[in-house]
Amino acid sequence: QVHIVESGGGLVPPGGSLRLSCSASGDGDSIGTMGWYRQAPGQERKLVARISRAGTTNYHYSVKGRFTISRDNANNTVHLQMNNLKSEDTAVYYCHVLSAVNYPEDWWGRGTQVTVSS
Repeated sequence: QVHIVESGGGLVPPGGSLRLSCSASGDGDSIGTMGWYRQAPGQERKLVARISRAGTTNYHYSVKGRFTISRDNANNTVHLQMNNLKSEDTAVYYCHVLSAVNYPEDWWGRGTQVTVSS
């Protein structure tokens, strides 16, 4: 079992920056790809960015060049640096962890609100 704790959400004006962090506790060997999804009101949850244990990254096209995902395998943490935020980035952001040993088992965080508004 993996327990996830997210932090770093908040209110920021357009053009501002935020850094989201996610810590996954449990058996480190069971933690595979880590990522962030977001869900805006009335919309489906969508992938924002993910990173494998080896460091391979994938981004949604709308955040490329603005968001950067990184991870620390020793501490089972993943970060999402979000720059040049836009109003359309407003959503609840969820940390996601995919099992490395029992695919497709996965775990979700409770979510953290990001609001981009002046």
